Amino acid sequence: MSIKNKALAVHLFTATGAVFAMLAMLEAVKGDWPMMFLWLVVAFFVDGIDGPLARKYDVKTNAPLFDGVLLDLIIDYLTYVFIPAFALFTSGLLEGWTGWATIIVITFTSALYFCDTRMKTKDNSFSGFPGCWNMAVLVFFALQPGHWIILAAVIVLAIAMFAPVKFVHPVRTKRWRTLTLPTALAWTFFAGWAAWVQFDLQPVVYWGLILTTLYLLFAGAVQQVTEKDTM
Repeated sequence: MSIKNKALAVHLFTATGAVFAMLAMLEAVKGDWPMMFLWLVVAFFVDGIDGPLARKYDVKTNAPLFDGVLLDLIIDYLTYVFIPAFALFTSGLLEGWTGWATIIVITFTSALYFCDTRMKTKDNSFSGFPGCWNMAVLVFFALQPGHWIILAAVIVLAIAMFAPVKFVHPVRTKRWRTLTLPTALAWTFFAGWAAWVQFDLQPVVYWGLILTTLYLLFAGAVQQVTEKDTM
């Protein structure tokens, strides 16, 4: 296969995320949250490996007909933001006005963040919380922390999207990558397991999900305070 065909295949692979988004949405409409999250985890996995493939085969040069960055952002908004927000609103985890407030905050701030030209830092980390509401909402479903805690978490994360705080990219942030990448893969594994058992969590999944989530949330901030000039 020629390099151009390989580059085109990467675009086609990225586009499968839209199919997984639709499958997740169909399950969300039925209220089958475990299956919805399983499809979102599959989409999350695709999103995690299409970037390295795109850089390896230099899709901008070898398959310029399609804009891979735009394609990725469209799919990410569906799988990271829109579908998780819908699930959070319709699942009953939030009551009354808290549900409305949450979906407005999530969808509005994420739309702005996804077109923010300051999204990436010099070391290829994210500047601000990268709108990974699929991860946050899955944790809410798994841990069932209560609607006031969920509302507070959503507000804090929404503010963090535009705060000068780093969040690691599992692949592109070189510092601690030997720890960050396995942690991200572990989170994906625990998330898929949690959805597979319909959120009836065993201790290993419960604590695995908590610990990997905490690392991915705070590793960038710790890096930021221990090094200079990285934003």
